[in-house]
Amino acid sequence: MNLQLNEDNFIMYAIKNYDNPTCKGLSEFNDDIKKFVYLKRLFRKYRARKDLKERLILNHLIVLYNLFGAEATTNMLFYKIEKRYWPQLKTFLIFLNIMPENYIITHADGNTHQTDIPVDQKIIEVLRAI
Repeated sequence: MNLQLNEDNFIMYAIKNYDNPTCKGLSEFNDDIKKFVYLKRLFRKYRARKDLKERLILNHLIVLYNLFGAEATTNMLFYKIEKRYWPQLKTFLIFLNIMPENYIITHADGNTHQTDIPVDQKIIEVLRAI
C-alpha cells in the first residue's frame, strides 16, 4: 500500500472503494464502516476471555471484502485493527484465502511485512473444525 491511512483520509479512502449498488444513503455506509469496530471488539473479547465468535468474525470479513474489494479492505483492516490483534486477523484472512502473500503494512511505527505477524494456533484449530 503506497498510501498511509490515517484519520484524515480513512473515510475518503473508504468512500472511494465502496461498491454497494443497493446503498440507500450515508447511514447504510456508516453501518458498513462500523463492521471494522465490531471486528476489533470481537478480537478484544477473544483475547480477554477466550470467547471466539468465529462465524460472526467470518461474516463481517466477507461482507467487508464484498463491499470494499480485496486491496482496500485489507488496507483498512490493518489500519483500524490494533497491532496486538493482527495475529488473529491474519489467521482469519489466511483461512479465507485473502491474505496477500507479499503484503507490507504501512503504519505510524514504520512498515511490517505480513510474514512477521504470527498466526493464532487456537483459532486455526477452531477454523479447521468448520
